[in-house]
Amino acid sequence: MRKIKAWAKRLKQQIFVLYLAYKDERVPWYAKIFTICVVAYAFSPIDLIPDFIPILGYLDDVIIVPLGIIFALKVIPKEVISECEVKAKEVMKNGKPKNWIVGSVIILLWSIILWWVILKVYQLSS
Repeated sequence: MRKIKAWAKRLKQQIFVLYLAYKDERVPWYAKIFTICVVAYAFSPIDLIPDFIPILGYLDDVIIVPLGIIFALKVIPKEVISECEVKAKEVMKNGKPKNWIVGSVIILLWSIILWWVILKVYQLSS
């Protein structure tokens, strides 16, 4: 169990490294696009394969995200990765980074979806 927790912590740190690297101007545009897709997918509450599907639901989290991280780290310059790893360790040591804007956008998106579903159910019952 300790190995799984360590792996998950490394994964979170690597995602944060990618997030920091995305902002660096030395990273090529194609690497930025791929990197932001990996970071967005990792933080997204919506998965390619829903988690409620037994076994397969968690495979995307265990396979797709780590593969995306590996490929993203390969297309980003090594010096950028090194600098971002140092920054990520400092931030992770001082507590989890909080991004209220992204959290607010996700809550807004789910609220709109919920509102739309309620509206459709109401229209069907009328």
